[in-house]
Amino acid sequence: MKVRLIDVQMDLGAGRRGVDMGPSALRLAGIREKVAAMGIEVEDDSEPIAVAIRERGEAYDPHLRFLPEIVSGCTRLAERVELAKDEGVIPLVMGGDHSIAIGTIAGLSSYYRKKRRSLGVVWIDAHADFNTPESTPSGNIHGMPLAVTVGLGVAELTGLYGPAPKVAPENVVLVGIRDVDPFEKQNLRDHRIQSYTMSDIDRLGMFTVIDEAIERLSGRCDDLHISFDVDSLDPEFAPGVGTPVKGGLQYRELHLLMETLAASKMVGSIEVVEVNPILDHANATALVAVEMVTSALGKTIL
Repeated sequence: MKVRLIDVQMDLGAGRRGVDMGPSALRLAGIREKVAAMGIEVEDDSEPIAVAIRERGEAYDPHLRFLPEIVSGCTRLAERVELAKDEGVIPLVMGGDHSIAIGTIAGLSSYYRKKRRSLGVVWIDAHADFNTPESTPSGNIHGMPLAVTVGLGVAELTGLYGPAPKVAPENVVLVGIRDVDPFEKQNLRDHRIQSYTMSDIDRLGMFTVIDEAIERLSGRCDDLHISFDVDSLDPEFAPGVGTPVKGGLQYRELHLLMETLAASKMVGSIEVVEVNPILDHANATALVAVEMVTSALGKTIL
């Protein structure tokens, strides 16, 4: 196994500054060394993907803030992700805000489309990220990437680096949501996105949830992409995020989720987003994020 670390220094999709430093925080937390310690070959991408800081960016539209810069950054990311897959390497994308998933999944979609293979997505998040420009209460694009992935939104995003949808709605499973906007609820219902709320996890237990999710996706998909927003964790474990929501995943619940996904042997790519060191305490959020990533790559207790 070989993993390529891809840094995306972008915070334009979020409402608070700081997540552009997320890749540096993850590196400081030892992501490269800890993945290599598992016997996995680790390499760095050619250079970080950087975008203009928001003070020099173009706000563009109150419903699509910083759209041109986000399109540019995500297009470059899509190229890097597709190249990694072409070279037989697992892309491990480090953000940055969750709008970068538009680029990550666009690159993956292009690769799997030409290979005539099917991609599934496990989206781990406190939020559904299923807004559109018409429904968004903030205009922040990090609240839209999952909707974009299944073909909802403006053509500049849905058509980025290839035709829409990038992933079929039935090939998406959303885990850990607990803060969903009213219009997002209807969008999720209309597109029949398989969603497991925190209430579902409380009621069913994490093992049942992820077992059901893998059974659902394994029948449809060849590989899985893990899109991991660290705010899926309860703020007790991940204080360094811009949009914390109480009542999130517990430490062992998320480890179990990642370990079970790794055991499925279907994980072909991972991204970790929304680590904000400005809001963190002693880099605790990045440290726990690295632990979860290594579990997704196959690290086990024994």
